[in-house]
Amino acid sequence: MSAARYSTSPAKGRYSAPVADGPVVATLTIPGSKSLTNRELIIAAIADGPGRLLRPLHSDDSRRMVEALRALGVGIEEVEGDGEFGPDLEVTPAPLSGGNEIDCGQAGTVMRFIAPLAGLATADVPLTADENALHRPMGAMIHALRDLGVDVDDEGTWSLPFTVRGHGHIRGGRVEIDASESSQFVSGLLLAAPRFDVGLHLVHIGEHLPSLPHIDMTIEALSTRGIRIERPAAGEWLVEAGVPRAKQIAIEPDLSNAAPFLAAALVTGGEVSVTGWPLHSTQPGALLPDILRAMGAHVVRHSGVLSVRAGEGIRGLDLDLSAASELTPTIVGIAAFADGPTTIRGVAHIRGHETDRIAALVGNLRALGGDIEELPDGMRITPVPLHGGEWPAHHDHRMATTGALIGLRVPGVEIDEIGTTAKTLPEFTQLWERMHEGTGAREGADA
Repeated sequence: MSAARYSTSPAKGRYSAPVADGPVVATLTIPGSKSLTNRELIIAAIADGPGRLLRPLHSDDSRRMVEALRALGVGIEEVEGDGEFGPDLEVTPAPLSGGNEIDCGQAGTVMRFIAPLAGLATADVPLTADENALHRPMGAMIHALRDLGVDVDDEGTWSLPFTVRGHGHIRGGRVEIDASESSQFVSGLLLAAPRFDVGLHLVHIGEHLPSLPHIDMTIEALSTRGIRIERPAAGEWLVEAGVPRAKQIAIEPDLSNAAPFLAAALVTGGEVSVTGWPLHSTQPGALLPDILRAMGAHVVRHSGVLSVRAGEGIRGLDLDLSAASELTPTIVGIAAFADGPTTIRGVAHIRGHETDRIAALVGNLRALGGDIEELPDGMRITPVPLHGGEWPAHHDHRMATTGALIGLRVPGVEIDEIGTTAKTLPEFTQLWERMHEGTGAREGADA
């Protein structure tokens, strides 16, 4: 296996955000997409033969998915690859078994993708999660599984922990779901649907469906492996029963994880480039270049490298981020230094993430002297001078990276637990500090 450039041991504990003495100028490579890695792992696990994931993400979330699939009897081995962030993954499908508890940790994709798959197992599958993740919405998934004939024992809580009593198959057919709280409910059912006896006719009945690009990502991943999916109407999907083809799949860089690095260019008046940026992507982070351009950045993609250079200032905007809500914390970090107010709408569902992200962003920014108003489905940020202080991560990786972003301009920002970034980007502090090389950044500097 080629030697990894970055340590596999993420930083933990308190982190004094480095302050940039001048414009940040850097070119970086970002590890693979968490969303794509966990989807491709699920599909590979139910495919018609062994497959390989090239340059997958190795993080807490992807490790939880690997462990969950192994607990169901799927063979997953690390094999030599050319990625600088870790080995490739060889996946060997097997009849799904049960009998082992699956700990989803903090990973929403594991909770929502494994639950339907557990219904295909031949024995009971208990699912649980970290104590601070047991609040994450699961009721819609439990309801849908029961409508499909799956026996789910949740002791009346409609939440984790619960046990899926697998009987080796799920008949499938038509089912309605209100996925207003998370598009992962839709993706989880679509991913398992090819192995249902008669496929799946899934209908979303809620008024709002967040993060549509993530559903498009799921459909594209399945289609690439030969699974036919029709969309007869908005919020409606027909999945034919079948067996996904085994393939070798290269995982794109995580475009949302690239967001705080590219945002650093605007915040410091510099230029940051990310290699391997795809020409086409279903990742919500693919919307980032247009958002940054609208905020005043110069954005260019050439030969697979996306470069973001600061303009004359940062423009405040009125943004609907319903399609890319995971970018919200980063956009808040940029908006804190804009020339005018920024309103973010369409992200009410991020209250049910690792933390209530709206409340956490409002509380954290106000604690640094910020002017931010909480809205029913978002927030409004009015730029004012900020001061240093505690920036709680709230067990949330994107809260932690936003603290580091604000700390580029504000001395004395202290993130209480930088280890939360290991959820999707264990190399965050190494990449963040490398970004500062040659820019005169120093820890705790006076701006």
